[in-house]
Amino acid sequence: MPLETPARIVRELASRGYNAEREAVTRLADAPDSAAALDRALETMPADALKLTTDHVDGVLESHAGRRESHRGQSDPSGTGADSTTELDPSVSTGTAAPNPPDDGGGVPHETEGSRNVDRSLRAVEVANDMTGDSTGTGEYSDFVAVFRDRYEKLASKLRGRVNHRPTDAIEAMGGGSEAALIGMVSDIRSTASGHWLVELEDTTGTFPCLVMKDRPIADLVQHLLFDEVIAVEGTLADDGGILFVDSLYFPDVPRTHEPSTADRPVQAALISDIHVGSQEFMADAWHRFTDWLHTPEAERVEYLLIAGDMVEGVGIYPDQDEELDIIDIYEQYERFSEYLKEVPGDMEIRMIPGNHDAVRLAEPQPGFDEELRDIMTAHDATIHSNPSVVTVEGVSVLMYHGVSLDEVIAELPDEEASYEDPHEAMYHLLKKRHVAPQYGGHTRLAPEKKDYLVIEDVPDVFHTGHVHKLGWGEYHNVLALNSGCWQAQTDFQKSVNIDPDAGYAPFSTSTRWT
Repeated sequence: MPLETPARIVRELASRGYNAEREAVTRLADAPDSAAALDRALETMPADALKLTTDHVDGVLESHAGRRESHRGQSDPSGTGADSTTELDPSVSTGTAAPNPPDDGGGVPHETEGSRNVDRSLRAVEVANDMTGDSTGTGEYSDFVAVFRDRYEKLASKLRGRVNHRPTDAIEAMGGGSEAALIGMVSDIRSTASGHWLVELEDTTGTFPCLVMKDRPIADLVQHLLFDEVIAVEGTLADDGGILFVDSLYFPDVPRTHEPSTADRPVQAALISDIHVGSQEFMADAWHRFTDWLHTPEAERVEYLLIAGDMVEGVGIYPDQDEELDIIDIYEQYERFSEYLKEVPGDMEIRMIPGNHDAVRLAEPQPGFDEELRDIMTAHDATIHSNPSVVTVEGVSVLMYHGVSLDEVIAELPDEEASYEDPHEAMYHLLKKRHVAPQYGGHTRLAPEKKDYLVIEDVPDVFHTGHVHKLGWGEYHNVLALNSGCWQAQTDFQKSVNIDPDAGYAPFSTSTRWT
């Protein structure tokens, strides 16, 4: 049986009555043919030894490498150095061998050109907000000032038509009892001894306290607020002018009059995320069924594949992750993902963004992959944009965001407003706030850039996220919000945090509008 993972090697050793040093297991897992390497190591162990040592494994691997090099001309007449014993990894969840091996003349061809009746000349893709190669942030104080000022100006511009805004220094000069309106960034939220809400708002000239009385209809909206988001309030100044009693509260929001765009022809796109190749729980069989279906006449109109991050499982993402890895080297994970991507019809257009498990910086916005990873990801000439990016497919704009901030939204908002079971409802709040990660200094890592790439400047037709491994969709002011689930069965870590994933789903468009 294949022995690509340390866990399997340990189980096999135990079944034969042996123990092993941790590094010895790692060396065997890294071997081109780990099963054969384990057999050779056990065959050559001293009769009285009960533990497999690293030195012994190194000696076995070096000896085999030398023999293979001396016979390379016989075993590999092509001179390419290929090892004919190398296999694709099986589906760990089922234990069955992976179908569709590298093209040997049978089965579904990889990167099929012209396998379907597709006219590529009709395609049109535009990308906005991609900051790949344009990161300028150094972490200096001035960078933070610049990004927050940019956020404020962009979001304030969407609110100025709704209120008669005055800057805080002008409001401070107004007399008590005057009506006033303020657009500001939420810098503090706290309740008073009487149960009212005190919200402190900051603009470019200063800060001003705003009081929301607990018996006002808008009091519930205070529970929807996150630090650092931009809102507008209207109300009346106290007699001494030192506080604003709030009568109305506004979010930048998506206009209710928003009309979504449509494509000019019946073309479709599959929207997926969180593949997690490299995990022991990657669902290879489900992936093969999906890619096999893409080759059928039923899927002929599915011409685009949009992947919202976490192509691989990564390394060191959460405690004891190494015990759940099927491939322990990050670059090998991308090589294997690239092989799986070859099962997708070659006439499909593939666009993707990174996620928190991918080999890019964790702080958002995340640039697309560096050149080394792009060289690995050669299948289909897939294009990798930053997280987030707006990919407009034949006139239909898709805001692609991996979705790490959904954890924060779900944690901060009331349960009835945001939950993992209905991730699209948490996405509604990001659309309302017109920002994919409004709260700075929380669990979501944010990097200061010359501008705030996380602002939702233009209303998208589709908002596509992943990350939470739950399938959910719905419409918010005519914007389709979709979280596309994952391709990874439940891991031990997910069990420990009570995450039951929706795995093996591939939502796709069903008409000229993505739905």
